[in-house]
Amino acid sequence: MLCEQCHTRPATVHFTKIVGGDKTEYHLCETCAKEKGNVFAKAAQAFDFNHLLSGLLNMESSPGFAAPQPTSQRCDVCGLSYNQFTQTGRFGCPHCYDSFSSRLEPLLRRIQNNGQHSGKVPGKAGEQVIRKKTLDHLRAELQQAVAAEQFERAAELRDEIRALEQSLGQ
Repeated sequence: MLCEQCHTRPATVHFTKIVGGDKTEYHLCETCAKEKGNVFAKAAQAFDFNHLLSGLLNMESSPGFAAPQPTSQRCDVCGLSYNQFTQTGRFGCPHCYDSFSSRLEPLLRRIQNNGQHSGKVPGKAGEQVIRKKTLDHLRAELQQAVAAEQFERAAELRDEIRALEQSLGQ
């Protein structure tokens, strides 16, 4: 979408004004919003993703929240501290997810009411992704059936797993 004022740059500042039930939307580039020198410029400067993420991450200040570990916690691989993560909103390496997992679990629950990401499945690979998730679920169920000595159910699950593996192989 192009800027409504200059019609050349992409609109990066989207401002919605609701007055008396009347909704007006403005879509401006950052330059035009700053040139206006009014509410648009303030809206462009007011939003900072790192501050938003930092506010979500700063749950220790929330009433009733007990921090699971001290804030000086660091990633074993890259050395990034949790405090540095809250300031930048970025991890230093993939191992940070494991290092800060005890703090990320409450954050995910706070953001999306679930401890596990349940986003959209990609269009082209969606069917295969769903099959793989089903396969993982069936394998876990098979382990439980064997542990509970439910051998008839385990045999059914084994057959389902084989059929699903064959369809994935094609």
